[in-house]
Amino acid sequence: MAAVTPTINPRTIKQDALASFLNILESVRGRKSLVLERSLSASLSYIARFSVLQEHGVDNIFWLDDGPQKDSSQSNIVYLIRSDITNAKLVAGQVRELLTTTEIDYEFNIVMTPRRTLSIEQIFEEEGVLGDVTLSEWPLGFIPLEDDLLSIELPDAGLKDMYLRGIPTTVHSAAQALGALQRQYGLFPRIVGKGTNARRLADQLLRMPSQAESSEGPDWTKGIHTAFDQLVLVERAADFVTPLMTQLTYEGLIDEVFTIRNSQAEIPSSVVTAANAQLPRSGGSVSSSVAPSLLDRKTRKIVLDSSDVLFANLRDLNFAVVGPTLNKVARRLNEDYEERHQAKTVTQIKEFVSKLGGLQAEHQSLRLHTNLAEEIVSRTQNDIFNKCLEIQQNLVASGLDTLTLHESLEDLVSKFVSIKTVLRLVCLECLVNGGMKEKDLAFFKKEILQSYGYEHILTFDNLAKMGLIYPRGKATNGLQFAPLRRLLRLVVDDVDEQNPNDIAFVYSGYAPMSVRLVQCVLQKRAFLGGRVSSLDTGWRGAEDVVKNIGGPSFEEVQEGDTKSAQAKKMFPAKDEKKTTVVFFLGGLTFTEIAALRFIAKQEQDRRRLVIATTGIIDGKTLIEVGMDGACTPVAAAGANGLATE
Repeated sequence: MAAVTPTINPRTIKQDALASFLNILESVRGRKSLVLERSLSASLSYIARFSVLQEHGVDNIFWLDDGPQKDSSQSNIVYLIRSDITNAKLVAGQVRELLTTTEIDYEFNIVMTPRRTLSIEQIFEEEGVLGDVTLSEWPLGFIPLEDDLLSIELPDAGLKDMYLRGIPTTVHSAAQALGALQRQYGLFPRIVGKGTNARRLADQLLRMPSQAESSEGPDWTKGIHTAFDQLVLVERAADFVTPLMTQLTYEGLIDEVFTIRNSQAEIPSSVVTAANAQLPRSGGSVSSSVAPSLLDRKTRKIVLDSSDVLFANLRDLNFAVVGPTLNKVARRLNEDYEERHQAKTVTQIKEFVSKLGGLQAEHQSLRLHTNLAEEIVSRTQNDIFNKCLEIQQNLVASGLDTLTLHESLEDLVSKFVSIKTVLRLVCLECLVNGGMKEKDLAFFKKEILQSYGYEHILTFDNLAKMGLIYPRGKATNGLQFAPLRRLLRLVVDDVDEQNPNDIAFVYSGYAPMSVRLVQCVLQKRAFLGGRVSSLDTGWRGAEDVVKNIGGPSFEEVQEGDTKSAQAKKMFPAKDEKKTTVVFFLGGLTFTEIAALRFIAKQEQDRRRLVIATTGIIDGKTLIEVGMDGACTPVAAAGANGLATE
């Protein structure tokens, strides 16, 4: 009987991750306390509810950075940490303190993710507690945030390790996660990528099949069958421009204004409270709804994922379209409610009542998003937000002279606009203009240090190390933005936000360069036109593009078990629909996700597109990585909107 080609299922990935963690908990007999590294809370919450953990013996959850839990009623303590030397030293110190200051006979279980390492074991040995702990590992890889979105959920998407610390943990974690996909669903027949760290990642993946070939298991572990047609690797350093731009999709703007973490946004509780107010009448606008009180500064977390059907329909829209869309939903709901007057018979009444629960849930969701949109409008309709947006749009379109740009930057600094906002613009100028003149860079460095504190000398050093700030002609990232603007059609003047036909709608005229690179691989004929043939793969036909971006460009073919006559079946037949995985090493933004989903709709008859990444980021994330080690004693005084963070 012929083997069945596997189909990737994000829900199965989640179930497998949960099962493996519950097995670890079950290996610790009796009731237990779980001590959790704070950055892992999001990953764990995606996989398991606290009630599920309780069913498997967890009584309490504590934060690792809160110190040893001496008042814990449980003698069994399970630590869940990332495989990091700092975490290991922190755990070892707590274990030693509990052993020496209490009479309780503790049993310590240290669970490391994604793997147990010799360096961590050495830390416990040097601290003198190796004999008092049980070490194990939890090979956590991808976490399904949505059916089409997988994330490893690394802190700051692994940017700090890759570009500041220069250590290989991000690449290794990515290789482990992608390798797990290969073991479960088949090899990636073709790996296409761009970037130095992407090349390292591909090399690790290419070494993995030999291990699979020698093991027993399903045919697809040997390269005979696969769910995939290719893997596209895009390193974040290939396009730092896009995340520095202010996101203009609905979900992207929520992230810019409130920050989305763990599919949750912390918004003013007044927005949720105001959602109980009456909906705008049919034909009304978003701005005509009840405005939430801005005097209530208490916050409340709301979940933002596809379980909210309305949000799933709104999140990838340009924000300019959100208001009219909400009004259409309001009118349609009003018509649905009016059906109750048409119900005359018992059967008709019963049918309406059966729909009432769904209508009420949608009604509540509409109230929430109407007021949330109103809150975003109130925070972005100010001079600072509009000036920053204008600078960004003009920079990528080469429509702003240097003198005017620098006058605007100087004005923002004089108003003590958030340093993150100012540095985003400085970095963006360097990237699109090939750097800043040395005297201008020295001037703004002096102005920023005097205004925000001299501890940001380290911030400038870090941003320079990341290739985000540099003098004219001294770029280390290999980016030549000017020719790319033309070759990739990064600026689209006639973009239609209401009925888009190009990914540029997500930034109201700017097409994310990273997603354009993906189009160079997946949509050659449509995007590159006559320059390519139907047989071209990888970067063929886009050589003029990739030579203007730093780092190697590569295309590798995996043949799996080359001894097998069936190895050729790895490549999909012409009528077979396969899955393409687009992996962003170093994170991607919600707006880039929206652009990739737009491509997925165009390609849905040919392939299924799965987006994968090391984490979700935005422009603030890049600057915060650069600010690592520098405190910020000066608050964002006198600034409004996005400038206040």
